[in-house]
Amino acid sequence: RHSNPTWTRPSGTWTTVLDPMDQGGPYTLMAGQGSENVTLRDIYFGDVWLCSGQSNMVMTVLQIVNASRELADAARYPYVRIFAAAPARSDVELEDLEHVELPWSIPTAENLGHGNFTHFSAVCWLLGRYLYEALGYPIGLVEAAWGGTPIEAWSSRRALRACGLLEDAGSLGFATPLNPVLSSSTSQHPHLSGPQTPSVLWNAMIHPLLNMTLRGVAWYQGEANTLLHTDLYNCTFPALVADWRRAFHAASAGQTQPLLPFGFVQLSTYRRQSPDDSFARLRWHQTADLGVVPNARLPGTFMAVAMDLCDESSPYGSVHPRDKQNVAHRLQLGARAVAYGEKDVVFQGPYPTRAILEVTKGLLNLTYSQELVCRQRDTRAFEVCCSTPCRWLPAPVVAVGSRTVTLALAGCGRLVLALRYAWAEWPCDYQSCALYNTQGLPAPPFILDVGHRFTTSPGA
Repeated sequence: RHSNPTWTRPSGTWTTVLDPMDQGGPYTLMAGQGSENVTLRDIYFGDVWLCSGQSNMVMTVLQIVNASRELADAARYPYVRIFAAAPARSDVELEDLEHVELPWSIPTAENLGHGNFTHFSAVCWLLGRYLYEALGYPIGLVEAAWGGTPIEAWSSRRALRACGLLEDAGSLGFATPLNPVLSSSTSQHPHLSGPQTPSVLWNAMIHPLLNMTLRGVAWYQGEANTLLHTDLYNCTFPALVADWRRAFHAASAGQTQPLLPFGFVQLSTYRRQSPDDSFARLRWHQTADLGVVPNARLPGTFMAVAMDLCDESSPYGSVHPRDKQNVAHRLQLGARAVAYGEKDVVFQGPYPTRAILEVTKGLLNLTYSQELVCRQRDTRAFEVCCSTPCRWLPAPVVAVGSRTVTLALAGCGRLVLALRYAWAEWPCDYQSCALYNTQGLPAPPFILDVGHRFTTSPGA
């Protein structure tokens, strides 16, 4: 039996901070004042994860591959509890949610597959389920997501100012509709075109959750920012991560750790033929232009690469691929490594660590961080820039070793200014990108410009 004091906010609501409890349950919680009391039963202690973002986070278990089996399995996981905030916006920071779409519940086929783009998030559910299977104790999942929303709507004014975005929301001009091409893929679901106005979702859907003690965050967002401030995402995303961490740590009386683990899904695919490289640029900016995470600008983070999980026949539009199992699997690997410190979990795909140019042979030799599996000799997977202004030329793979890739540089001469990999909106077919590690994780896309000097081999 534990007893804890309370304190009252100016709004009249009261708060208490419970002492740390052993994982598990069930517990009973009673709040009393004088002769009045309220009792809550069937309470479990464990780790709470917040899941946020746009429509790929909102997609429910009903909408994914093998939905029937996933829904039928729900009853096997009574110790994974789920909660969904209703979509809401506000011009001021709110203390409480205006509406709750799904109160804390035991998962059932009905509340996991309530409909299309309602509740409960498939990525969130599968991540929580996989973590429960790995950890063996209760997991709480909180969904606060809205389709068609840019990162600016989820960012506080503090975070936006950190990236030089004007504080005056009226002058930002974010309220324009999404590109009609992207919108057409969600025309059957008009509620997916969510608010674009700065900070309105932070105010109404995240700020009210700040007094929760979180173990981590899962974020699936970015499609909307291929159309809005794309090249600011390398600032707005790290700023959001840092700001959410500060806010959750402070509001939870220090119980949420300062370096709150933050996982995210790198953008999947949309169109085979794209008029620009906004998806590729956004993927790169999701890593703060460093290619892999965690890194100096995004410490304590982990990423699920999803560019190889395309779904051209998705009834929800190709921007909404239905394979969320692999997305969640890749996320939980990162969570176990970064949030839970499991040293033997491989959670990143292979990434180049060195490039040596053999000028006389017209070859570029790349050394990778892990053992490689080549699934596809795609002649356009790698491209090089050999001129100013830049004109990208294919650099076909001529050999793949255990940890090395050799590229042919026909037409480049002695000058290589930049190299890029998988730099396309639709870089490969399903699970068929060029390079993976032996655990089946894809090599992430990258672009290395003139700032990354290539080594010239002796005698070249």
